[in-house]
Amino acid sequence: MIDVDSQDGGETRDVEIGASEHPVPDTLPVLPLREIVPFPDTVIPLAIGQERSTKLVNDVLAGNRLLAMVASRRPELEQPGPEELYEVGVVGVIARMLRVPDGSLRLLVQGAQRIAITGWQATEPYLVASVEERPDEVTTESPQLTALVRNVQQAFTRIVEQVPYLPEELQLAVNNVEDPGALSHLIAGSLRSPAEDKQALLEERDVAKRLRRLVEMLARELEVISIGTEIQSQVQSEMEKGQREFVLRQQLKAIQEELGEGDEAQQEADDLREQLAALELPEETRKQADRELNRLERLNPAAAEYGVIRTYLEWIATLPWNTTTEDNLDLANARQVLDADHHGLEQVKDRILEFLAVRKLTGGRDEVPRGSILCFVGPPGVGKTSLGRSIARALERNFQRLSVGGMRDEAEIRGHRRTYIGAMPGTLIRAMRDAGSNNPLVIIDEIDKMGADFRGDPASAMLEVLDPEQNATFRDHYLDVPFGLSNVMFITTANTLDTIPGPLRDRMEILQLAGYTEDEKLQIAKRYLLPRQIERNGLKRSQLRIGDRALRAVIRDYTREAGVRNLEREIGTICRKVAREVAEGQEIASPSISEERARELLGKRRFFTEARRRTRVPGVATGLAWTPVGGDVLFVEASAMPGTGHLTVTGQLGDVMKESAQAALSYVKGHVGELAPNLEANWFASHDLHLHVPAGAIPKDGPSAGITMVTALTSLLTGRCVRDDVAMTGEITLTGQVLPIGGLKEKALGAQSHGIKRVIAPELNEVDAEDVPEHLRRRLEFSFVSDIGQVLEAALVPPASNGRSRAREAGYMLSEARASDRR
Repeated sequence: MIDVDSQDGGETRDVEIGASEHPVPDTLPVLPLREIVPFPDTVIPLAIGQERSTKLVNDVLAGNRLLAMVASRRPELEQPGPEELYEVGVVGVIARMLRVPDGSLRLLVQGAQRIAITGWQATEPYLVASVEERPDEVTTESPQLTALVRNVQQAFTRIVEQVPYLPEELQLAVNNVEDPGALSHLIAGSLRSPAEDKQALLEERDVAKRLRRLVEMLARELEVISIGTEIQSQVQSEMEKGQREFVLRQQLKAIQEELGEGDEAQQEADDLREQLAALELPEETRKQADRELNRLERLNPAAAEYGVIRTYLEWIATLPWNTTTEDNLDLANARQVLDADHHGLEQVKDRILEFLAVRKLTGGRDEVPRGSILCFVGPPGVGKTSLGRSIARALERNFQRLSVGGMRDEAEIRGHRRTYIGAMPGTLIRAMRDAGSNNPLVIIDEIDKMGADFRGDPASAMLEVLDPEQNATFRDHYLDVPFGLSNVMFITTANTLDTIPGPLRDRMEILQLAGYTEDEKLQIAKRYLLPRQIERNGLKRSQLRIGDRALRAVIRDYTREAGVRNLEREIGTICRKVAREVAEGQEIASPSISEERARELLGKRRFFTEARRRTRVPGVATGLAWTPVGGDVLFVEASAMPGTGHLTVTGQLGDVMKESAQAALSYVKGHVGELAPNLEANWFASHDLHLHVPAGAIPKDGPSAGITMVTALTSLLTGRCVRDDVAMTGEITLTGQVLPIGGLKEKALGAQSHGIKRVIAPELNEVDAEDVPEHLRRRLEFSFVSDIGQVLEAALVPPASNGRSRAREAGYMLSEARASDRR
């Protein structure tokens, strides 16, 4: 009998059933269940929402109301297939159905017989399977079976008493069930156990074995409940302890007040209030400090937040909000200080004097002029950091240095928010506190070596710091109030500009420090390095003197750098060896160190001038290169061998340099009639060419070796050697034009250190020659060229008019090789 009634748009069907009276058909529609394992003789509430399941229920209600309920192996699947379902389930009889307004169904299904799926008949529009009944295997009643039933009932009774989700009526029902199989089904369906364990119980047909499994599950559940009760007891005990401590502290506070003893916490709060009152804080900062101070006074000193707030207020109280030092605007004094600490570097010194002149004419206003954030770019050891210290001394400003090389965490700049344990301000706020004034000189070292990772990008955070339009209201994450950095004079240092992001580079005025010439290194060694090393090694001026010739030998043969760090190390080595002789009581004939004595103390020479040796044969040209550590020379070697016209380039060259090699070869091929008129017409087709740039372990790239490659190829084809005192730099085009390059000053310094006398450079770089020191310009001959013809005329040795010069001999050897190829 089916009774139907409708209320508020819903439809309810009540079905009068007798589950045990229904025989099991051969085929049944299968309703997959997620995270539910059905058991016989139990009523299961179900929510049906999928279209496939809704159609199944409607068809079942129109028929015999029987379906197969099977648990899914993968509950995360919305529509599991036959392979995702267990093989054993339960016949279900729909007892009640409620159709809700949203179209979904609510069912009460009475579990009947256990079944096993023997095959699948259909998968659409829903699953249909062949089934067979799997009844319990009931053994004769025995004392062992009776004991199992009692153990199960007792364990389940204990669980019902301790968990709230099982009603007491269920306990009465369990105690009144006499059938062991029905008892196991009732208890198993009531427990919140893993679906795999419940499925194992359902599949077990032996009642005794099923009861044993059920005893194990109940024992585990009791153990979990016991552990949870113990944890709850501990939590309650800790809460009671905290309340007890609070009451005792309140009583202690009352006793101390009665005895007239001082409250340390209140004293700390009063001291902080006095310190903050003495400061002229901005309005926003004042409100924040007062708010935190009021919270501090209300907190128990034992509270974890008490220490956090106290540390925060101490930071507010120690920062130099209005403490300013007065600049020394005496230009003559500044010039004297800068000259005393550093030799040369006239461009940087002039820029500092300009800054002081502007400050002097504007009346010394506190704000730093726009665009005064300087960036010193140059190779290591040229004095970038020490120059910043000298500028601070000349201005009589406090000095702080920050090293950001390798920094990858944005919080290092902006600080950590106070929600984190151990939070603290960033390096800038810490530097301001250590400086003790709000207008120090802060040098940010190695700004080109900042990184970025999942913690943020410090270079992006530095944009606000180095922007005069924004840093007046710099907000550290820890302080969370604005702190002005507009009075700070920032100076940054870098070895290269390539790794500095464009927006950050745009905020700085770039000052290049190219390096020192040999004469400048000599003066630096005499004025600064030698006296410092004599003092550090415990010697006296009268015990050691190094002459100019000895110092020049050290500079040329034992160091090859743009700066002077290695030079100072070598001078330190001489001083240590002399100090040992003095300490051992050896008799020193003369305190003067000659060139021979310097070589004896330092050992074999480490650097040699190779241009003369390398260019003895045709096909080798000397080029100039810029590196992050200064200028250097490079050699381009060209060689020919029988082949098919293939070009090989080696020496770990970058893509741009490989393209320059191809452009150089294309130009030579296109103008071979002018460059080598005696060359056979098909010579390129029958020979392979190889261009090699030695020092293959060092990566090289850039277009400035173009004219060097053309010169090396032309030298190979004509048999004319390249002059051993010439080095060149410039980019080549397919039409033979020479384009400008960068780093001419650095390259000129590198040429000088290798004994080069003549430098060939693009005509458009002639204005850059003014950056080269005057005494170096007098020693180096610059040839500024606009096309490759001028390069070859200046670089190649002219053919000898008579006799067999080196060039003629090399050309003769190349001609013999060509003749051999023809034979």
